Amino acid sequence: MTEAVAANRIRAIIERVERIEADEAALREDKKEVYAEAKGDGLDVKALKAIVRIRKQDRAKRQEEEAILDLYLAALGEV
Repeated sequence: MTEAVAANRIRAIIERVERIEADEAALREDKKEVYAEAKGDGLDVKALKAIVRIRKQDRAKRQEEEAILDLYLAALGEV
């Protein structure tokens, strides 16, 4: 009886993971289509991806990183 319960639990977990993986694949495809649509509208996909990445960051941490980057660029005479 215990083995049957364990097997059922393992099967249920595996099936949940497989459903999640299928959902992730569908979401990746949806995201790809959105970027393709943006590109078709003449938008710069690389810039859009950078904005998405930046918006995920903590504002204070991002500002600190930008300040350091500006400092280093100024030291190199790039700004």
